[in-house]
Amino acid sequence: MDLVKSLSDDFKKYYLANSVLGIIASSCLGSIVAMIILNDGNTIFHVVHLSWIVIICMIYNAVILVGFKPKMAFLLQVISVLSSVFTIAYYISF
Repeated sequence: MDLVKSLSDDFKKYYLANSVLGIIASSCLGSIVAMIILNDGNTIFHVVHLSWIVIICMIYNAVILVGFKPKMAFLLQVISVLSSVFTIAYYISF
């Protein structure tokens, strides 16, 4: 838990820089995932999965643009990046 606390404190300290980098990372990873999902097929599973990734990435972008507290922005950034990374790992391994 010390790692999460440390990362959260750093995010709060450099909120503006981290939010800009987070938007770039979330958008780039989201677009990579969208490309991988659409390359795999267009069944209902793929559409739902693609919708989930797009919604999560857009929620993070909206939270930053609206100006939510850094703690909420950090949590959503972690959720956005992890969901994209796990999706990439899933489609690469299966």
